[in-house]
Amino acid sequence: MNKSDNIHLIIYSPERTILEKMVSKVSLPGTLGRFMVLTNHAPLISSLDEGRIVFVSDGVEGNVDIANGFVEIVDNKVTVCAEL
Repeated sequence: MNKSDNIHLIIYSPERTILEKMVSKVSLPGTLGRFMVLTNHAPLISSLDEGRIVFVSDGVEGNVDIANGFVEIVDNKVTVCAEL
């Protein structure tokens, strides 16, 4: 794991856990526009629109496409509940 991978990202759907890993940054499709989460981001709860969640882990970019959902960001933990 890269030293900068210090954000715990969890993506759930109603059926199962889609992804759980440590990442260095996450980009999310908010209903008011795309936004980026970096280390020590302010606490936030937001709704999400259809789009792609993009994250970087160990210097490699990954993504998950969603239909809609919600995200909670607190203490370097990003928890997403989304429909796929």
